[in-house]
Amino acid sequence: MITLRAPAKVTRYLEVTGRREDGLHELRSEMLTVDLVDTLEVDERANYLHVDDPSGVVPHGETNLVAPALRLLGRRAGVIVHKVIPVGGGLGGGSADAAALLRWAGGVSPERALVLGSDVPFCQVGGRALVEGVGERVTPLAFEQRDLTLILAPFGVDTRSCYEAYDEMRREGWSPRGSNHLEEPASRVEPRVAVALTWLRAQWGCAVDVAGSGSTLFVEGHPLGDASTQVLMSPVGPLRTVAVTTTLD
Repeated sequence: MITLRAPAKVTRYLEVTGRREDGLHELRSEMLTVDLVDTLEVDERANYLHVDDPSGVVPHGETNLVAPALRLLGRRAGVIVHKVIPVGGGLGGGSADAAALLRWAGGVSPERALVLGSDVPFCQVGGRALVEGVGERVTPLAFEQRDLTLILAPFGVDTRSCYEAYDEMRREGWSPRGSNHLEEPASRVEPRVAVALTWLRAQWGCAVDVAGSGSTLFVEGHPLGDASTQVLMSPVGPLRTVAVTTTLD
């Protein structure tokens, strides 16, 4: 039995640069891995998949990205996934789990990794990178030690719905602005995102951003101190804050 680390990713900024004929969106973004980590226990002599998930919402079986990742590698193994990264928070939890298996097997090309999802090529590389195209162009950047505070919401945002809202808003004449072009579409899909942002910005008096398509929010530094976890009672319910640091893997 071996243990693999699967770090979460934070999208520090995100620009939508175009839309392909197949409906996929071209992006330009900076992604970072942080020390919020799922772990996978892998037994090469077995063949099973078990997910240890306190939330009870992580998919099992063939709908979990671990299964297609093993198929892509042409391998069978027993895998226990211990979930820490929240689902629907824009932190790439499922992609991180799949990428951990790809790294374990020696890695695959970004184009092959992309079959599993747009975040998987970056999660396979980790660290800090410029990510372009539909996720397949990953250019490593010099590592920068950064402290971040993640604000985990008690709800998720569906990524596909977020991009559909983006397209609808563009047809209505809206133009994206700010460092994350998906902030306003995410708020249309899940209005509590906008409520949480407004409340946190007023409370902290600093820039609070949406991580990717949300629902996780983040801020540079540790405005609440270095305590690893705190709970804020907000207008949208309890927000759990997690102090994290960028990692190389």
